[in-house]
Amino acid sequence: MPTDNYKLVLGSGSPRRKQLLTDLGLQFSVRVSDADESAPDSLSPTETVEWVAKSKAEALRGSLADDELLITADTEVWQENYRFGKPANVDEARAMLNKLSGATHQVISGFCLCDQQTLHTYHVSTTVYFEELSEDVIDFYIAEFQPFDKAGAYGIQEWIGMIGIHRIEGSYYNVVGLPTSQVFAALKAWPRKA
Repeated sequence: MPTDNYKLVLGSGSPRRKQLLTDLGLQFSVRVSDADESAPDSLSPTETVEWVAKSKAEALRGSLADDELLITADTEVWQENYRFGKPANVDEARAMLNKLSGATHQVISGFCLCDQQTLHTYHVSTTVYFEELSEDVIDFYIAEFQPFDKAGAYGIQEWIGMIGIHRIEGSYYNVVGLPTSQVFAALKAWPRKA
């Protein structure tokens, strides 16, 4: 396995990221920071997610032992250069899903790997195509699934993804919250300690 040479630390409390790393067969511990997830408005979408992932890494980097490798990530929903955050309430969730309905958007993840000496950032983008969503469908989804912890107010792995998304271009797991094949490749390529 790519992490046999070091101890992997996931810098995220996300249950989806924890599950995806577990499903990859990786052993890891979890360390969470309260890093600021804002970014300068002048950055492009890909620069933004890398900026946030790097900020999360820098907030935890000082806690790393010399045999630890940290992974942090940020997954965002973008549509026509508009950055969707996480909805604060039902009205915001409804407004987001109405914008996504019948349209395409990008889900972009930035992730960062770092140890005490080295830091690298990466990004992965997936295009998502939503069917037209009726108000009844949107209201049912929000009431039943409470998607307030998800950028863009939806989870592709939930009911709304099953009935509302008819196509994606790119990594499915990126939309869930971590581009697993790209993460695994980056871990495999990480310089091994002597």
